[in-house]
This record gives sequence, C-alpha cells and structure tokens, in this order.
Amino acid sequence: MNIIYYHPFFDAETWINGMKARLPNANIRIWEPGDNQPADYAMVWLPPYEMLASRNHLKGIFALGAGVDAILKQEQQKPGTLPTGVPVMRLEDTGMGLQMQEYAIAKVMYYFRRMDDYKRQQSQRLWKQLPAHSYDNFVIGVLGAGALGGSVAIKLAELGFKVRCWSRSEKQIKNVESFHGKDQLSGFLKECNLLINLLPYTPETHGILNFSLFEQLKPSSYLINLARGAHLVDQDLLEAIDQGHIADATLDVFAQEPLAGMHPFWTHPRISITPHIAAFTIPTIAMDTIVENIQRIEKGEAPFGVVDMKSGY
Repeated sequence: MNIIYYHPFFDAETWINGMKARLPNANIRIWEPGDNQPADYAMVWLPPYEMLASRNHLKGIFALGAGVDAILKQEQQKPGTLPTGVPVMRLEDTGMGLQMQEYAIAKVMYYFRRMDDYKRQQSQRLWKQLPAHSYDNFVIGVLGAGALGGSVAIKLAELGFKVRCWSRSEKQIKNVESFHGKDQLSGFLKECNLLINLLPYTPETHGILNFSLFEQLKPSSYLINLARGAHLVDQDLLEAIDQGHIADATLDVFAQEPLAGMHPFWTHPRISITPHIAAFTIPTIAMDTIVENIQRIEKGEAPFGVVDMKSGY
C-alpha cells in the first residue's frame, strides 16, 4: 500500500511517523513535485494541482480538516485538482468536538452570567447588579447540526439550556428542538437569545450571518461564530450592534486571516475576537480515524465522512 502526504504547514514528520506506526507494511511518503510514483491513498490539505490531477486510480483522498471548502474551492478554480470519481473524506471530529464544546460553553456562560455587561461596567467604574438571565428565558440556537454543531447542541442541552438547531436537512438530536430547510429558518431564529454558527461553508451559506438574519433574533441577542469568516457580513454585524439587534459578538474566524490590523473588530467594545483557536485537529485521533477508514475500504466496506461534492460537505 502506498500513501502520499502533503500539508503546507503541518509537521510532516509527526504524520509520517504516526502513520507508519499504525500501518507498518505501508509505504508512506511526503509528496514532492515530480513524484508520479504509484499511490493508493492521499492525505492532503490544499494540494498542488499536479499532486492529484492524474491519479484517477486512488482509492481515497483524506482531507486533513473538518471543513473541505478550501479544497473544493481549489477544484472550482482549477478543475482537475481532485481526480474524478475518487472519494474525498473529511475528518468529522478528531478531537475537535470536545474543543468546540469547551469554547462554546465558556462563551455561553460568559454571556449567560452577563460578564460582558459587567466588563463594560468595570471600565466605567460602575457598581451595579444586573437582573440575571434564567434557563427558562435564554434560548440558544445552533446553526449546523453535523458532527461539531450536534455535539455542541447536545452538551448545552445537558447543562440545562433550551437548545434548538437548524440544518439543511432534517436532524433528530436528543433534547434539542430541530429545524431544517429555508422555510424553517425564520421560525428557528425568532426565539433565539444566543446564536452559535457551526455551519459548513458552501455557496449557499456564504454571508448567511447578515443583517436580515440578525433582525429576526430576539432583541439584544448574542452571536458566536466558530465556522468560517465568510459566513459573516462584517458591516452587517456592526450595523446590527448599533441598532440593538446584537448585544455582543464573539468571533473566532474571519474572511481574511490574520485579521487586518485596521479592521474595526479589533477595537469594538462589543466584539471579542480569538485567532481561529476554537478547535484544532489532533494528529493522533485524526490518524486513527484515517487508518480505520482505510481498513474499511480495503475490506470492501463503505467509508465514513465521504464528502458530497454537490452539497460541499
């Protein structure tokens, strides 16, 4: 078995040695320009066109990330980057679910206990106790009900919150009120006090976090964006804050990363930013997942995490 690996900034040695330990009989190598030697599988992120374009006999391509929008964008810009008919598999969790839960819980509790308001009062040297939110009147909406969005929704429901989710297709999640499809988006939004975005990024979800969406939330709602920066229309968020639709926002992802030094988000008193740190791929778990999928394919079984190239995830 031959496996080729390419990632523009991951530590290649960790991945090569880790995969060799898991598949000692396999030939695993870093792909370099001019390498046209046989390969059965590819592990990649943002592969150069010449790496995969002619490899129609691959059994599978493993995208080294939960989202595959960047790789699919490459294919759109230069058709043939991904060989026709070869399944592309994404990493569905690989330890990111727990990290997303941790981040979401930290920020939800921050807003639930009104720490944002108390922080602003501190800057004014204002000593004033505010009415507390309650679990009965604090509804959390999660956009996206896949591996990451679903895990966040479940954990928040376990903590006692009223949680609802919205996704493209119907999902059933224990103790979570589910909405799906464009026709149910407005009904989903109108009861939300806090919105967490964990949607996959596709042409259909581009710019979904816009003024029209924000004004359908309950007044003075909170926003947490953990998916992709291009989901958000930056100026619309600023206007929604000015008009009272959004009380405070936490952003971990941005259309341009790193965020430009002069961007107004840096200094806005009602926006908190983190540098795309909500969840990282954990190599050991990711490699276990890839090896399990390779073994399934070798046995003639259906792999998991296969990307629907039409839907984009």
